[in-house]
Amino acid sequence: MITLYEGDAVRRHKETVITATSTSPATRTSPAKRGRPVLRTTFAAAGCTAVLLTGVAACGTVENLTAGQKVDRAVEGLGKKKSLSFELGLDAKPSALAKLTPADGPGEGVPPEMAEFFTGLRVEVSVQSRKPLADSGEKDLVGTAVAVSGPDGVLVEYRLVGDYTYYRADLQAVGEAMGMPFPTADELPESEQEFKDVLEGRWVKVETGSLEDLVKGGPDSGKGGKSEEIDGRTQQKILKAVRGAVAREVTFSDEGGGDGVERIVAKASFRDLLTSVLDRLRPLADELPAGTELPTDADLKDAPDKKVAVDFSLKNGDLSRVSIDLAPLAEDAPKGVRLPLVMTFGEAKAVKAPSGAKELPADGFGGPGNPFAGALPGGF
Repeated sequence: MITLYEGDAVRRHKETVITATSTSPATRTSPAKRGRPVLRTTFAAAGCTAVLLTGVAACGTVENLTAGQKVDRAVEGLGKKKSLSFELGLDAKPSALAKLTPADGPGEGVPPEMAEFFTGLRVEVSVQSRKPLADSGEKDLVGTAVAVSGPDGVLVEYRLVGDYTYYRADLQAVGEAMGMPFPTADELPESEQEFKDVLEGRWVKVETGSLEDLVKGGPDSGKGGKSEEIDGRTQQKILKAVRGAVAREVTFSDEGGGDGVERIVAKASFRDLLTSVLDRLRPLADELPAGTELPTDADLKDAPDKKVAVDFSLKNGDLSRVSIDLAPLAEDAPKGVRLPLVMTFGEAKAVKAPSGAKELPADGFGGPGNPFAGALPGGF
């Protein structure tokens, strides 16, 4: 899978972005509460599908199919790069999202401003390494950057350069978009003035090693003596499980193209694919990281029972774009409405440490007693 081409540091920080955009208190308390579960289900379903169908190509499960082999080689090519960036976002108008989450009564559905925010949201990840990414560990990474942008500019950004993690956020814009305003710098008590730069959108930095030590020493770390990392042997078992499921459930087809661009489509029933994968993963439950909980059969009954398709665009053999239309996963989706979730790939720009960043202690920034602990976008 693509994630295997990255060091653990890259993987952890990509997971942080997902956490920040789906489980922060701001998200949980935003308007249109009854409309939001539809969004969460749809996005989660699409994300799982894209990862599974993209990952299968890298796992070599479709070597008997010419179309699958092309995607296989393109995905493997990502791991040969020393510099890589990708951007994730919706390629749709706010009206399309509104049509897929209609209001059944007052206070329901997605408000126009929320639809505009989601369709304008972009997540960009950049990674630079001294070695090909497939062979890189944490020590090989030169820089990693993650930026979450909205229609009016950057909302959250952080970078890992050298020994520090750098962070900045437009918390007022995030609060307005999510319906949960953050306090202003003037509202901070005297004992918490060190967070003033954070609230005013300035760069701050935290020593990465100290931050990782703090996380490892948290109340949920190492439950039951289990590691929070997946070892190489378990990774291979997981890949074998995914290979078996995808070989049974997924079909690849070459849809042609032009100007050096080829289009290949992978199709599957979402519920059948997810069920098949989980059936093969459950015997490995004791080998998964601490805190991992696989969905139950009852949970899967809520998964969309619909066909999904992931489009791969290959430019001169290189993977340049992956997209999945979310509309079919919505309940009672109107005909003709499309909501493509798109991931584009390219070469990363230089990841540099921002100047003038104020250093904050790790225990003060992310530890108990910090009024923003668990609420700051970015996972701090």
